[in-house]
Amino acid sequence: MLNIALLGCGGSMPIPDRYLTSMLASYNGKMILIDCGEGTQVSLKLLKWGFKYIDIICFTHYHADHVVGFSGLLLTIANSGREEPLTVIGPPGLKEVVEGLTVIAQNLPYELKLMEISDKEINSFKFQGFTINTLPVEHTLPCLAYSIEVERIRKFDRIKAESENIPIKFWNRLRNGETINYNGRVLTKDLVLGEARKGIKVSYCTDSRPVEQLIDFIKEADLFICEGMYGDDKYLPKAVLYKHMLFSEGANLAKKGKVKELWLTHYSPSLINPYEYIDKTREIFKETILGEDRMTKVLNFCD
Repeated sequence: MLNIALLGCGGSMPIPDRYLTSMLASYNGKMILIDCGEGTQVSLKLLKWGFKYIDIICFTHYHADHVVGFSGLLLTIANSGREEPLTVIGPPGLKEVVEGLTVIAQNLPYELKLMEISDKEINSFKFQGFTINTLPVEHTLPCLAYSIEVERIRKFDRIKAESENIPIKFWNRLRNGETINYNGRVLTKDLVLGEARKGIKVSYCTDSRPVEQLIDFIKEADLFICEGMYGDDKYLPKAVLYKHMLFSEGANLAKKGKVKELWLTHYSPSLINPYEYIDKTREIFKETILGEDRMTKVLNFCD
């Protein structure tokens, strides 16, 4: 199962009872954090998922409301006893940003491994059970959307293994991904495993206009976390100017992408009562949820 927490749901600046947008994903003892604005540490502490096992920190972009909490978090992770390297991922400019923010977080007991990702093309890479995909989106500076996927292990197929005349002594080794040379024959896991099964997918996009490429990028996600800077459609000119989204635009993306559930987040500080706009938004996409600080969800593999 994949555990998801929305640590904060505010945009631009924190306000009482609303920290800045950040998401945490946890799977098999490994954690990925996306964005780290003010208040992230407080929500992490209240959530009680721990700090030591945050293995990856991803940045969508480098506006202050998405990165200012990074320095303090690094020190807290250090105080948790972590010594293993920590990977930091972001669009172009990552090295300069990290160098600036770590001026006040020096002598860390662990290495920071930086992965600067192109903002010109889709990228995909694997990390300890996760597949992380990135998509360049449209904001006022280089910005990435993320999808996190967890692959589901294929079932062992005894009938298939027997029909391929695979000796029983090799079954477990092949099931675990080992390749075996036996009597001049190369044995692989595909000879004993069944068909691929659908995994779990969570997509995350803040600070962007609803670009067309997002539809395929979020396609059939179990959960789509998307910015809803403004609830009222009358703010469309402002959303276009500052490269943000309306509730209705996030809902339309969710509908076209055929996702299972949409969480709206990254509210404008002026949006005091998001619930005022939820009914109209659900007319577009029924499974819309308004994000709240420290909201969590457990995503399980489907049969």
